[in-house]
Amino acid sequence: MNILRKTGLVALFGFFTIVAFSSEIYEKLKSLPGVSSVEELKTSGFFTEKYLVIFEQPLDVSAPEAGTFKQRVFVSHKNYNAPVVFITEGYNADYASAEGYVNELSDILQANQICVEHRYFAESAPSKPIDWSFLTTKAAADDQHAIRTAFKDLYKGKWVSTGISKGGETCLLYEMYYPKDVNATVAYVAPVAKALEDGRHEPFINNNATKKDRKKIVDFQKEILKRKATILPMFENFVKASKLTFRIPVEEVYEYCVLEYSFAFWQWIGNTDRIPSKKESDAKLFQHLITVSGPDYFSIEGSESTLPFFYQAARELGYYGYETETLAKYLTISTAKGYFNKIFLPKEMQVDFYPHTSQDLEKFLQTKAKNTFIIYGEYDPWTAAKPDIGTNQGVIVVINPKGTHASRIKSLPQTQHELVINTLTEWLK
Repeated sequence: MNILRKTGLVALFGFFTIVAFSSEIYEKLKSLPGVSSVEELKTSGFFTEKYLVIFEQPLDVSAPEAGTFKQRVFVSHKNYNAPVVFITEGYNADYASAEGYVNELSDILQANQICVEHRYFAESAPSKPIDWSFLTTKAAADDQHAIRTAFKDLYKGKWVSTGISKGGETCLLYEMYYPKDVNATVAYVAPVAKALEDGRHEPFINNNATKKDRKKIVDFQKEILKRKATILPMFENFVKASKLTFRIPVEEVYEYCVLEYSFAFWQWIGNTDRIPSKKESDAKLFQHLITVSGPDYFSIEGSESTLPFFYQAARELGYYGYETETLAKYLTISTAKGYFNKIFLPKEMQVDFYPHTSQDLEKFLQTKAKNTFIIYGEYDPWTAAKPDIGTNQGVIVVINPKGTHASRIKSLPQTQHELVINTLTEWLK
């Protein structure tokens, strides 16, 4: 609800009357083009005020008759003259509503913060029945451009766009489509896949870290498959208790969890000391498997909130495949080719992959992009899909040693940390 935040006492004919005063930024936000509502949110003190701003956005800027949808934007205000950190979220932005949420760049730059929830996710989805044809990278960039334009007279400081993972790729695409909108871009762990099953992730995983580390992962996968007779019943009970359903038989889901394990392990864990030995009990091995690579990822219920992402992956963003040769002796799955559509998307949502988006983005990063940092983790399998930036000195790729998908500026070694901070500061002068 919209509320008035401040009160004061005004003397009127000898009596005191309570008068409500609306904050200046609140009134300015309400007057922005495209805004349908503004709601005050709590903030912890880094920012002076915080608001949920709802924008009415066209589904297609070139076809107004297609209709509109409401898009959530979280605005955290610090100072009209401060820089703006513009977060191009790739998924839902629920986290941005938290009272204490401060993006690390907002802290580094002492900046205002604007977080845009991606179209078709969470509360920024169009009304049902959903027409998926309007979920494109260009349409998402149009959303971000409209919001950036709406704020142009409110915040006149420097603007930095940023995002993590799919959000990182989103901010790179936004820069490609609207290169004059921001002064700098910081993309974290942003993949630029070239196909629905890209092909670069599997050899990356098979050459990651040390031979000893890789062997420990493969040994665990083999052990899970060897013990299928005793662990599969635990798996099935877990699936039943979790009320999960799938588009493939549960026995295949079990094997896909094993195939996914190596990717998920390097993406988020990265330390093979956490892998239980082959001497451990069935229960301990099972618990580790579902902690790292659980069946909910492959379930219909688990993918409900990320269904828009799976559609985007199938249409423009691409994804990764699985190498089955190493474990072929223990698998009943003869090949994982074509697994993506079979597992993640209903037939009515399956589309042909459009390769030109990633090709155009890589060419842009090689030739026209400027003031752009892309930060990756050395062990993160998504790093396999990092773009080739050629000789463009306007783009700087930073690899966090032994880093996972959680690699951020704060996790970089001192030399790299200083490079990012000092260069970003220079770009924003």
